[in-house]
Amino acid sequence: MFRKGLIAAALVTAALISVSQTAEARKHKDSDMAAESSQTERNFMGAKRQLTRFYFEHRNDPEAVTFYCGCRINYEGTARKNRVKMSGPDWKSCGYRSRSNTDRAERIEWEHIMPAHQFGSAMKSHCWQNGGRKNCEKTDPYFMSVEADMHNLVPSVGEVNGDRSNFRYDDLGLEPSQYGQCEMVVDFEHKAAQPPKARRGVIARTYLYMADRYGIKLNKNQQRLFEAWNRQYPVSEWECTRNSWIKKVQGNGNKFVEPFCR
Repeated sequence: MFRKGLIAAALVTAALISVSQTAEARKHKDSDMAAESSQTERNFMGAKRQLTRFYFEHRNDPEAVTFYCGCRINYEGTARKNRVKMSGPDWKSCGYRSRSNTDRAERIEWEHIMPAHQFGSAMKSHCWQNGGRKNCEKTDPYFMSVEADMHNLVPSVGEVNGDRSNFRYDDLGLEPSQYGQCEMVVDFEHKAAQPPKARRGVIARTYLYMADRYGIKLNKNQQRLFEAWNRQYPVSEWECTRNSWIKKVQGNGNKFVEPFCR
């Protein structure tokens, strides 16, 4: 009887060890898969897929809208396996009116707040000077990493993204009228864009982050403007939510946002 008890105890111990080893192996596997996922998503296409899923999961948040115009975003597909897509902006929700390019205005595009032209031309590899964005995407892994930084990406009405191009941001003192009720202004003559006041703080903290993280030098006017906007327009709850999620997925937060989040 005693011997049978010892055998039973040994079997239980072996089973527990096996369960423990299996759990540990699964833990390492999950960790490896997360790391692999992070690596594979560290490109522009991957970043857009991740961000689309984030916005879809937060679609009932009033701030999960297009960046400049505040239009609700329409979706199609399912969030499973990143199959959800942004099918376009809801013009009625924001009073949007197309300026000239209706086809592009019906699309959602992921816009770089600091344009690719600005961070691309600052690359030490000179990939931009030797063939522009397409060349950088083919030849410079560092450029691709910067291009995929999700802190610098926002969903925009395609027409507005195209009109803004790589124009500098500024307070032009102009009344918005180009895009219906959207408060974005693009001054084509002076190659400048005046963003809505509600977005100026985000823009400022994104520029300051990009300059700090990637060693991109801002000119004196940009530096003064963004420091002023950073002070004038404080961090919002949505900024904190977005920053926290990006930090989990990408591995780093925006230090110009984090100190003001609970």
